[in-house]
Amino acid sequence: MPGFFSKQRITASPDYNRWLVPPAALSVHLCIGQAYAFSVFNEPLTRVIGGSASSPDDWKLTELGWIFSLAIVFLGISAAFGGKWLEKVGPRLTMFVAACCFGGGFLISAFGVFLHQIWLLYLGYGVIGGIGLGLGYVSPVSTLIKWFPDRRGMATGMAIMGFGGGAMIGAPLSVLLMDYFQSTVSVGVIETFSVMGGLYFLSMTIGALTIRTPPEDWRPEGWKPPVLRNKMITHRHVHIDQALKTPQFYLLWLVLCLNVTAGIGVLGQASVMIQEIFKGLVTPAAAAGFVGLLSLFNMGGRFFWSTVSDYIGRKSTYFVFFAVGAGLYAVVPSVGMAGNIALFILLYAVILSMYGGGFSSIPAYLADIFGTRYIGGIHGRLLTAWSTAGVLGPVLVNYIREFQIAQGIAKTDAYNVTMYIMAGILLLGFLCNLLIKPVHEKHYMQHDEFDELDGAYPLDEYRNTNPSTLTKTAS
Repeated sequence: MPGFFSKQRITASPDYNRWLVPPAALSVHLCIGQAYAFSVFNEPLTRVIGGSASSPDDWKLTELGWIFSLAIVFLGISAAFGGKWLEKVGPRLTMFVAACCFGGGFLISAFGVFLHQIWLLYLGYGVIGGIGLGLGYVSPVSTLIKWFPDRRGMATGMAIMGFGGGAMIGAPLSVLLMDYFQSTVSVGVIETFSVMGGLYFLSMTIGALTIRTPPEDWRPEGWKPPVLRNKMITHRHVHIDQALKTPQFYLLWLVLCLNVTAGIGVLGQASVMIQEIFKGLVTPAAAAGFVGLLSLFNMGGRFFWSTVSDYIGRKSTYFVFFAVGAGLYAVVPSVGMAGNIALFILLYAVILSMYGGGFSSIPAYLADIFGTRYIGGIHGRLLTAWSTAGVLGPVLVNYIREFQIAQGIAKTDAYNVTMYIMAGILLLGFLCNLLIKPVHEKHYMQHDEFDELDGAYPLDEYRNTNPSTLTKTAS
């Protein structure tokens, strides 16, 4: 069995069609993207005992809210520690373990609902499922970058787009299953958790079994590594542990954290926000449509902006995110006070597209700065920025809103200060991105440190020379 999961076992033949790899990645990311739709279970879980209405012994929403928070926290933790393990064992084993954790997390949660023990939901979906989220998120990324050295941004966008769109499948599927299994003695959550756990395990396992890595020295037909005129892109590598000693890693950590903080807090409160700002003009059903539209732009932005970054560069792409995003956040309060619902929706659609684009562009940004060899591990450690933003963003939006209301500010105006703060956060991100420079020569791995190559470039390109002098290409 270890041989079946080994890195050597999944090395593709030279004539392998690289376009078979993105579906394997999508089969994982479309599953774990269900995390964005977990809120559909919150209301039914508050009446597991009461049935048609909550009883005194039922769980409260405040208790249930920790399930999603734990999942995001353990996503970051597992990605940080599992990324280095991924580089050692390869994507097949990592993706299979992710399938076991994510699918198993649903089954443990189902058992927790059956026993009415909320700690089992914390353990199942929150901890074990969160580990599956983290391992599943990082496992296809480095493989796609190595298969598409000519289109790094597009490649990562294809997979991470699936994570943004997973909720569009997971939410209606959850509702459909709960309606099907609902009865006079059950709200249908136990059965839904069990079915979804099995379906997600199956889909993710198919992805794990079909993933392939490129052979050594492989490159796309007719493509040659370009002459390095862009100092922000390297053909060499920084070791995963050495990357943590560079200022570039921490600047990129802040870049991701600040971009996500500005978007995730609003995304979590989008339905309530638009109803309160346009009180009496937006119905709950229309607000739900607004949330769905934002999810669509979040998903589409992951592919669009990461592809754009292949042409204008990763640093320039983030400049767009921060400069344009700050301007849009600053304009939003005026648009809300003017009562222009259509423009309000358009502004937030663009903002959420850049929020999604930040996730899909960061792996290629890391590969440009640190090389492709340890990109999976470095990306995993950087995702702790997501965990931090997942707590910071909602806290800023929720607590500032509550403070404003407590001071007598009308609910229609309670988000104005928050929007200006988000604009300031993005301007801070702009400065962090401005400070990012090429890695210092001392951090690169030297010629005699390579025990194996990443498959993208031949050995004789790795010389202890300045990257700008590397013009040789293999025949």
